[in-house]
Amino acid sequence: MKAIRRFTVRPVLPEPLRPLSDLARNLRWSWHAETRELFRSVDPERWDGDPVRLLGGVSPGRLAELAGDPGFLQRLTAVADDLRAYVGGARWYQEQSGDLPAAVAYFSPEFGITAALPQYSGGLGILAGDHLKAASDLGVPLVGVGLLYRHGYFRQSLSRDGWQQEHYPVLDPHELPLTQVEEADGTPARVVLALPGGRSLRARIWLAQVGRVPLLMLDSDVEENDLGERGVTDRLYGGSSEHRLLQEMLLGMGGVRAVRTYCRLTGHPEPEVFHTNEGHAGFLGLERIAELCGTGLDFDAALEAVRAGTVFTTHTPVAAGIDRFDRELVARHFGPQAELPRLDVERILRLGTETYPGGRPDLFNMAVMGLRLGQRANGVSLLHGKVSREMFAGLWPGFAPEEVPITSVTNGVHAPTWVAPEVFRLGARQIGDRRAEEALTVGDIDRWDSVADIADQDIWDLRRCLREQLVQEVRRRLRASWRQRGAGSAELGWIDGVLDPDVLTIGFARRVPSYKRLTLMLRDRDRLTGLLLHPERPVQVVVAGKAHPADEGGKRLIQQLVRFADDPRVRHRIVFLPDYGMGLAEKLYPGCDIWLNNPLRPLEACGTSGMKAALNGCLNLSVLDGWWDEWFQPDFGWAVPTADDAGTDPDRRDDMEADALYDLLEQRVAPRFYERGHSGLPDRWIEMVRRTLSLLGPKVLAGRMVREYVERLYEPAARAHRAMTPAAARDLAAWKARVREAWPDVTVDHVEASAATDTAELGTTLGLRVRVGLGGLGPEDVDVQAVSGRVDSEDRITDARSVPLKPSGGPDQDGRRMYEGPLSLDRTGPYGYTVRILPAHPRLASGAELGLVAVPSDDVVDAAGVLMR
Repeated sequence: MKAIRRFTVRPVLPEPLRPLSDLARNLRWSWHAETRELFRSVDPERWDGDPVRLLGGVSPGRLAELAGDPGFLQRLTAVADDLRAYVGGARWYQEQSGDLPAAVAYFSPEFGITAALPQYSGGLGILAGDHLKAASDLGVPLVGVGLLYRHGYFRQSLSRDGWQQEHYPVLDPHELPLTQVEEADGTPARVVLALPGGRSLRARIWLAQVGRVPLLMLDSDVEENDLGERGVTDRLYGGSSEHRLLQEMLLGMGGVRAVRTYCRLTGHPEPEVFHTNEGHAGFLGLERIAELCGTGLDFDAALEAVRAGTVFTTHTPVAAGIDRFDRELVARHFGPQAELPRLDVERILRLGTETYPGGRPDLFNMAVMGLRLGQRANGVSLLHGKVSREMFAGLWPGFAPEEVPITSVTNGVHAPTWVAPEVFRLGARQIGDRRAEEALTVGDIDRWDSVADIADQDIWDLRRCLREQLVQEVRRRLRASWRQRGAGSAELGWIDGVLDPDVLTIGFARRVPSYKRLTLMLRDRDRLTGLLLHPERPVQVVVAGKAHPADEGGKRLIQQLVRFADDPRVRHRIVFLPDYGMGLAEKLYPGCDIWLNNPLRPLEACGTSGMKAALNGCLNLSVLDGWWDEWFQPDFGWAVPTADDAGTDPDRRDDMEADALYDLLEQRVAPRFYERGHSGLPDRWIEMVRRTLSLLGPKVLAGRMVREYVERLYEPAARAHRAMTPAAARDLAAWKARVREAWPDVTVDHVEASAATDTAELGTTLGLRVRVGLGGLGPEDVDVQAVSGRVDSEDRITDARSVPLKPSGGPDQDGRRMYEGPLSLDRTGPYGYTVRILPAHPRLASGAELGLVAVPSDDVVDAAGVLMR
């Protein structure tokens, strides 16, 4: 008979073992080797990487034995003391000076902390998890906010013919490393959202303690909800458009309410900065506007106060990847009969309206709202920042894409999570455990330089050891996969010969949207087969990845790859492993020699899997996209040439880039791996491994990333938040309204230039005089600038530089003003300048913030000879 309900009966820990419970409930164990080893020793046969599950199944007899074991108790005390010191001691953040925020709230729809808490689908969630872990290591007072999905993301298996199968196991929060947040009287803490028709959406709050960082997770599966509302947090990225809208309202608005509840109950400092990781949590800004309107501010003033302390990170390089909802659907969920009844629904809708050319006014765009609600925004690599500025330039009409106020902070990965223990031990042998740990968390470059002192033989032995571990893991998983596909034991003897620990091993693992091109390697199957079966320089390939359940095209790509890998001629050299997740990734990254990445450029926002591989001495072979475009050097990897011409036929492009990939593997990568120097070792390959570790290591760290967020975004946002008092918010809102009203009358009426010589030579200084009309504004409201630089064939200024011009005297009888200033001709070649007027206020983060600019009319340009050649 089938049980109607499932739960775990946990043993009562003997008093000496009580610290085990605290250690299991703090997810620091997921990246702290000593804690994991302690739990492994509790019951080595039952240990599967989940301390909560382990303690739920250990026998009372074994617990009694451990409670009387002095050696175990000594280790337990040391690990528990270490956790207390880690949580309570000063770290990097506490040693900084400046206006650092008292707390930062970090919102994300998914978090990849550990396989034991499966609340992630791919890179966005893993990045969010690494952000929390790195913040904990650095002492940054972060509060994470997400949803608790009862089915998480799907588990993947394969049918006999290689088609992806999805499974949604039910997760019981009581069996996860979570604690329910409770009110002072012991009742579960709740957040409530109002829904149309008088209904309510209630959610309880679960706490996952990630080192020093609390992660609050909202769960709508509570008895007080109707069946539909109970299912709001059923699964990640599933359901109808309205289902997704409710998830995002709960994440954003319910998340703010959860943070307020947690701070009230625990005394945790209230966040001064709110960081939304992608647009899914954008409604948090509306909730904060409503809070401020409740204190007496009007909508415009509240909007300015909220913007000051909000950071928005976009991860999406294509418009199709952004959540967009029907405008009427959003309108139905706000207003007098639903949520935020005191806010004007039309004002809410305006925040998400696509006002740029080609935008659809009938849709509500979450990324557009995120940009309008966040005074500071960033992409996740230098190239992605550029792509984002071009993608959203329509929100700042009149400005060149390079001036769009979206910066970039390149992603990083949490090294203590992703570096294999064997790699850490090799580094610690050189510089000691403590210094090695600090190098992985903070990123001291000098300590990474110590890799140069590691002997070639030690590096090569390490690489073979990791490769051999991967071979054993692949065989185990491949056998389990074939069993799920219906194969019997008698059919699977060949698996014992799959992969070879002495063969060049290539890894490719990621989500499977079409732009990542899972099957690019299959463009010429005969050529790939030749690489796999080369008699002297063979390669072997390990592939993993999930397609979204609704992505039939992605599933077909997986099936194509699986069918090729099933061929008896090559199946010992290429494998597809289903159910890609953190558990597989932790084995895959260290065990590969080459990490392959071949997306359509520039559609990879960052692509952190190659970073994790690099931290283990794996070399990258990648298209110049995302982070690789930024940091690639021939010293430590290879760049796959791309055909970026927009006119290139997609099939032709894939053929060209696949040919380039085959050429690299045949002519450069495989020969480099197999050639031997005088020592009998692949000296040049080992040197590339060494350079990967020493040069890339400190760059790809999540610690570096979080320090950049603190210094470049969190600290300025905290200062702006503190300065934005109610009076300052009202003043700024009124000033913006006045500027917008007056701007149609702001004009550049006349431009003239004088020079000491008649020729434009390098070093010449022009004297500019500009006559402007400011309408009802004063000189304190604007910046008048000369913008100069080289010009292209269409007379567009490139690599522009701006210098301020200063007012000379008061207004003339027509109310016009003169501005003057020097312009130095400091570059040779085709050169040009123009003049523009921007709004100026000390509380603006950028001159482009309002999207307003005045430039000379065509008549003024023709009269002034503004362009010089």
